[in-house]
Amino acid sequence: MSGRVAAADAPRGGRFDAIVERLHRLHPRQIDLSLHRLERLLVALGNPERRLPPVIHVAGTNGKGSTCAFLRAFAEADGRRVHVYTSPHLVRFNERIRLAGTLVEDAALAEALERVERANQGGAVTVFEVMTAVAFVLFAEVPADLTVLEVGLGGRLDATNVIPPPAAAAITSISIDHRDWLGDSLAGIAAEKAGIIKPGVPVATGAQVPAAMAVLESRAAACGAPLLARGRHWHIAPAPGGLHFQDAAGALDLPPPSLPGPHQIDNAGVALAAMRASGLGVSDAALARGLAAAEWPARLQRLTGRLARALPDGWELWLDGGHNAGAGEALAEHLAGWTDRPLHLLVGMKRSKDAAGFLRPLLGRADTLWAVAEPGQHLAQPVEQIVAASDGLARPGPTVAEALAALPRGSAPARVLICGSLYLAGEVLKADAV
Repeated sequence: MSGRVAAADAPRGGRFDAIVERLHRLHPRQIDLSLHRLERLLVALGNPERRLPPVIHVAGTNGKGSTCAFLRAFAEADGRRVHVYTSPHLVRFNERIRLAGTLVEDAALAEALERVERANQGGAVTVFEVMTAVAFVLFAEVPADLTVLEVGLGGRLDATNVIPPPAAAAITSISIDHRDWLGDSLAGIAAEKAGIIKPGVPVATGAQVPAAMAVLESRAAACGAPLLARGRHWHIAPAPGGLHFQDAAGALDLPPPSLPGPHQIDNAGVALAAMRASGLGVSDAALARGLAAAEWPARLQRLTGRLARALPDGWELWLDGGHNAGAGEALAEHLAGWTDRPLHLLVGMKRSKDAAGFLRPLLGRADTLWAVAEPGQHLAQPVEQIVAASDGLARPGPTVAEALAALPRGSAPARVLICGSLYLAGEVLKADAV
């Protein structure tokens, strides 16, 4: 999560840029986990967070965005209108706010920003808190049937946690990430994520290590919140032709999820369990259609644009934004099935991320490994640091284009995966679209 809104990412025009420039001056830190500043601002705005369509609130370390994509797809396949708030964006800020199925338009976004800025009256507030207020203002005024709300960072003190009790909550896989704000303890991180659990609200949880699961169980019991844990209250597994899902509401035979990778089975299961527990009445047929239709960029996304066309005939170019140790393990599980052709990995990361932890499960999975950093990449980790984190196995790109040009051209078509950062993914999507 980041409150960063660079000029290149923002809606076109000086009106938006001027607002954002003023907002960046209102608080010395991009991230400052607290609820009181946003609560004050929302009171001045008439508490739009209390007038949202039914909410499914999604926290976790890995898989939040994919789970949100599945939830949205389920409801839309049933003919429902869905608001979605996610972060960060990849190419343009508008990706963070989807109004009743459509990305927010520039004019509506700028107008809502100005309203929030006026209500704030120059008070200390982070950009992410302002953007969350903007989303709530827009969601409260545009009719819809569901709000899918992704936690930005943590949960307990995340700006999205000012909402009243939602229809359901979902907590995806928890691992170590965001050490600067959440610490190094898995139990401590789980406690922050568990902060979205509300009294009486069902909460679906994906596969968890025991230390994290114990914290979620304790919080749910203390709140009287029905806990829906994978392997106990719901089950999902590959089956001939797709997936088999089972929970207290019954069994479902489903098509394969549209998002590739074994880890997406867990994310799909969390979304299915949360949606069925929400009481929104989405049909089983819509759940099947949505599972097969969900879209979420930079999650094992195959690219077909300019960068892909620069590779030899028959080569494949893929992109993934996973950026922590848990994501590295999930990617490694997927790469275990990519043995039919040579594989080249291009890795670029954010400065604050644990490059060694991300790379550890990937080492030995590829024929070549390259460290990259794009000129426009937000807080890009220096290439030499990534090389060191790989125990010297990675070669310096140093950029994506240079690494792609330097890949060994053998007789067999190869597969290339660019990974390690959502900010790198955004720059790659821009370059591929040219």
